Amino acid sequence: MLSEERQRIILDIIHKEGRVLVTELAPRLGASQFTIRNDLNALHGQGLVHRTHGGALPVRVGSLSDPSFRNKENLMRREKQRIGRAAAKLAKPEQSVILDSGTTTMAVARALRTVGHLTVITAAINIAAELSGSSIDVIVTGGLLRDDSLSLIGPVAEVMLGRFTADIAFLGADGFDARFGLTSPNVSEAKIKQLLVEISRRTVVVCDSSKFGLRFLSVAAPLSQIQQVITDTGVSKPDRRFMEDAGIEVTVV
Repeated sequence: MLSEERQRIILDIIHKEGRVLVTELAPRLGASQFTIRNDLNALHGQGLVHRTHGGALPVRVGSLSDPSFRNKENLMRREKQRIGRAAAKLAKPEQSVILDSGTTTMAVARALRTVGHLTVITAAINIAAELSGSSIDVIVTGGLLRDDSLSLIGPVAEVMLGRFTADIAFLGADGFDARFGLTSPNVSEAKIKQLLVEISRRTVVVCDSSKFGLRFLSVAAPLSQIQQVITDTGVSKPDRRFMEDAGIEVTVV
């Protein structure tokens, strides 16, 4: 059986049954476990399946709706705190830092308060409020407020961001797909993320492991534009390997 034919069968099984295991697929398709692993890795690399330990799952495509900030804030709280502390260690006093909207970047903001004097550029009003009263100079873009993410979007925010440069940008993630990179359910939000990448010297994605394998409507940043990812120990080995093969530094905390 040709590899392409075998992989089409594997995709059909995943879609019908919701998952596959290497140990079950090998005898079912009359192939070795080594061959099946290679097939799953190839499908994962094409963004067609989400590789897991011992098998694979369907790629999770997110809905068009964006969960509210308050709903997301309590998810993976401890992991986000660890990610935030690790990210803050990358910032040095007197640098200019971009903070994207999101609950994980909020954890980064809290950890940055101990770094010393920084200039932070953000389109998130909750992050600006978090940094008030610290030794950090905060620049907030204008724009249209999105209640779901507490972020500022639209032409006003885009024009203002185009006037700045920064040493490092910390981007949050709605979804992180092996093929498409960072994705967002909101087109305007994705545009803001794209601008943050363009005006920063280094782009660091901060996201918990639940975001991997999840793909939304709009591409915010392809893998080629991301230099580092900070995530938690729940990230799968295939996801980590794929990022590292793409030249991304992966920090697991």
